[in-house]
Amino acid sequence: MRTKSARLTVAALAVAAAAAAVPSPAAAAEPQASPEAIDAYLSELAETSGVPGLSAVVTHEDEVVFAGGYGHDSNGEDITEDTPMRVASVSKSFTAMAVMILVEEGAIDLDGTVAGQLPGFAMADDRAAEVTVRQLLNQTSGFSDTSIDVVDLEAAASLEEYVSRLGDDALAADPGTAYAYCNVNFDVAARLVEVASGQSFAAFMRERVFGPLGMEHSATRDEDVMPGLGYNSLFGLWIAREEAPGFIDDSGSGGIITSAADMGTWLISQGGHGEQLVSPEGLQEMHTPSAIQEYGMGWAVESDGTLVHSGNLMTYNAVEWIDPESGYGIALLTNGAGLADVTYAGMEGLAAVVNGEAPEEPARDRQLWEVVLGALCLVAIGLGVLGVRRSRRWAEKRAGRRRWVTGLRVAAWLIPAAVFAAYPSLVSLISAGRTVTWPSVWYFALPLSVTLLVAALSGAAVAVARVVRLRSVGSVA
Repeated sequence: MRTKSARLTVAALAVAAAAAAVPSPAAAAEPQASPEAIDAYLSELAETSGVPGLSAVVTHEDEVVFAGGYGHDSNGEDITEDTPMRVASVSKSFTAMAVMILVEEGAIDLDGTVAGQLPGFAMADDRAAEVTVRQLLNQTSGFSDTSIDVVDLEAAASLEEYVSRLGDDALAADPGTAYAYCNVNFDVAARLVEVASGQSFAAFMRERVFGPLGMEHSATRDEDVMPGLGYNSLFGLWIAREEAPGFIDDSGSGGIITSAADMGTWLISQGGHGEQLVSPEGLQEMHTPSAIQEYGMGWAVESDGTLVHSGNLMTYNAVEWIDPESGYGIALLTNGAGLADVTYAGMEGLAAVVNGEAPEEPARDRQLWEVVLGALCLVAIGLGVLGVRRSRRWAEKRAGRRRWVTGLRVAAWLIPAAVFAAYPSLVSLISAGRTVTWPSVWYFALPLSVTLLVAALSGAAVAVARVVRLRSVGSVA
């Protein structure tokens, strides 16, 4: 994924240090949040954000406190707790679980090298032979979007082909010395699951993870569980769209499709209750950060000991959260992706609710940003039209003056075009090295992309008009 997938304000999941322990049944407090309070908050969130569809689940120890949905899918059906949605990078915690199951069965050596356990894994970097399975899950392998052609990987048709395409890539750091959030880690891990188990990743997840937990609306491929189309917002209008092309089916980094109800079962299990897929020690291993970064195995560890992971595709957002101390778990899924992530803000609000605190009122970030960008778009159009209409008068006034000064005045109108040309690179830079491509900026960042394009075209039109007029009045040779 961009995985993907890239966000203007989403970079590597860096969080403050602290290990999270699996809670004992006696440690968790009694539920503080009523279903009515949770529903009231989510109803306001859905209405305020305007997102097409949103579903959520709240768990406490071994029970589901609340599960429900709001809005509609692309087929016009009401969203419920059973509506399948893509959860993007939330998938990483599931892939880590698949690996840990095989570790405990002796089929995978967590601290053994990937190269020694995965035929076909090789890179144009001798250090790749030292990468361990643990480092994949901790994202300390040295893999990075800055040194791997992730765009090339997106064209792979299978996990096996995906791994084979790494042959001409390199590491960005020595294995085990630096953290870098990179989807390649978990896609390689998913391929390792296939080789170690002798099953496809889809079959393993279905039989060893989803099945035992009773997750009936979950899969790794949309042909098995069909989600509706996701949405992007453009100046307040939500547009249903196919997810951006890329390596999604069976992706260990972001391919899982599930529902709020199924996520409830998953959160209960991850909290150490209900059906367990691994030992308590194995579960805690996944929830413990590495010595390098406060990231466990598919989970980020917050300074207060809570566990969290967000997921952002081009048309879907999701987040999962567990508080080992209180015993609460939260997951939010939405079928709309824009400049503001409704799910993460919603998770923070629900965390306040379940802790007996007053949540902040849901913000209108999306609407505010899009109103501002829409206004800028109109201003750019207006300035462009005005500049073209006045170009002749401007050229006549510049006749006979210094050409370099006149050239600078013309070139200034090309600044928006220069910014637009560098747009994906600039977004990649502020996204802490995550690769952002031209196709991707026409999804989640659609309002910004349209505004920058309009500004670039308006500025270029004025620049061209001025050059033409200058030539016509004879001030340019």
